Amino acid sequence: MRIFRRGVLAGLTGVMLAGTARAGAVLRIVAAENMYGDIAGQIGGGLVSVTSILNNPNEDPHLFSASPSVARNLAGADIVIVNGADYDPWMGPLLAASDAPGRVVMNVADLLGRKPGDNPHLWYDPQAVPELAARLAAALVAKDAANAAVYRQNGATLLASLAPLHARTAAMAKKYAGMPVTATEPVFGLMAQALGLEMRNQRFQVAVMNGTEPAPSDVAAFEDDLRGRRVRALFYNAQVTDDLTATLLDLARQSGVPVVGVTETEPAGMDYQAWMTSGLDGVDKALRGQ
Repeated sequence: MRIFRRGVLAGLTGVMLAGTARAGAVLRIVAAENMYGDIAGQIGGGLVSVTSILNNPNEDPHLFSASPSVARNLAGADIVIVNGADYDPWMGPLLAASDAPGRVVMNVADLLGRKPGDNPHLWYDPQAVPELAARLAAALVAKDAANAAVYRQNGATLLASLAPLHARTAAMAKKYAGMPVTATEPVFGLMAQALGLEMRNQRFQVAVMNGTEPAPSDVAAFEDDLRGRRVRALFYNAQVTDDLTATLLDLARQSGVPVVGVTETEPAGMDYQAWMTSGLDGVDKALRGQ
């Protein structure tokens, strides 16, 4: 992604709780990104109505422009989930513009102790969803105590469903720890870190993420890594392409370096668990040289 300027969102706390649900009403949840909306739906089930703002994996999320309907959804939301860390700064002004007493705002970056300047692709951090799920279940219980048992059971079911994913991550980390890889952007960086991979060309990645030109020396180092097959895989953002990215992808393929596409938006027809599993499948295949 390209980092936007720091906005009002940076000042939001991790969780702000107040008020209770209207008797018998479906709780309304708005998530800035659809992977968080998915998690909200898994925990809330039929007791919640979920709207995800960024939800199309075929579109560049950096080109998003908030519409009046987004503002209306936020004004009527009981719970709002944002990524934070300057990933979705457009949410801050929208939230500030609507007076919604009792609205709960969850900032995933704050929950994880992350700040602007850190890698903002938090959904690839294996700790992010368990932390969000626990806080979200608690918020739903606070809003709708009559259905507390449902929210707690759904939260427990979600955490149990993540156990195989975390076990596989740990097993792959033992197998592939220290293997050198590279990426055009740090989208997959937090998962690569969890897998113990050695991520090269990070200055290049940060420059691209921030929408600036990488230094010529960093471009040359990246190309040398690909030509010399000094890396075992190249990760690229499948939602954002440009001439430089296309050149590197071509060079990787010509050099026999496996290419792994990753996305910033949960694909249609997948839940979070399947999406992360698919990503690990791609890494496993690439690092096994298949």
